[in-house]
Amino acid sequence: MSLQPKISIRGLTFSYDGAGRPVLTNINLDIQSNEITVLFGPSQGGKSTLLRLLNRLNDLIAGTKMTGQILLDGQDIYAPGVNVVELRRRVGMVFALPIPLPATVRENVTYGPRLKGVRDRHHLEEIVERSLRAAALWDEVKDRLDEPAGALSGGQQQRLCLARVLALEPEVILLDNPTSGLDPISTAKVESSLQELKKDYTIVMVPHSIQQAARIADKAAFLLMGELVEHAPGGELFTRPKDKRTEDYITGRFG
Repeated sequence: MSLQPKISIRGLTFSYDGAGRPVLTNINLDIQSNEITVLFGPSQGGKSTLLRLLNRLNDLIAGTKMTGQILLDGQDIYAPGVNVVELRRRVGMVFALPIPLPATVRENVTYGPRLKGVRDRHHLEEIVERSLRAAALWDEVKDRLDEPAGALSGGQQQRLCLARVLALEPEVILLDNPTSGLDPISTAKVESSLQELKKDYTIVMVPHSIQQAARIADKAAFLLMGELVEHAPGGELFTRPKDKRTEDYITGRFG
């Protein structure tokens, strides 16, 4: 008997303009716990849109239209009465461009827990160390916690933004091209931290490249012009794709 997916997407169609061409069309996809699922494909394929739908960030855009369902642990996240703030705590997001708060490294990590009412200093210090360690950043900043976050390198800022999400103890982490502006060493550190994080979290990521997707994916989903073309274990999809469009994209014939 198969385990219930952490996230189940059923018949999802979405457009930014209710009367316009859908950005996503009839997407059906299951995302399992404790795995890295990558969404890859050419630009304008709907990858980032799908990612943002998983924690309702597109609610902030007027005029959108969605049909279908997105279930988190079997519950429809778009059902009436869903607490969207709590949903975004459970399903955290890290964007391509790291935007740390204009505060210290420590204050960036403790911002979310403080908003939730955590005041105990010892507990906050534990959260800071745990979150920075999980983001593979602790050893680099443990002596710089009271320095401005803006003084960190780009790669360090990206991992700090990841730590800020982890401080809220989410269940799912969404990553939208988080290594696009990073050097190879920082990219490798982020990828390494993700392999550790999947032991405790479900990770859904839009990767920087096909090569990155192939390196980190437990499962991979190929999106083309808003259609989910193929979904399979990473090792299978990148070596033995079933759809010729997937093969053509992976081998560089287009995209």
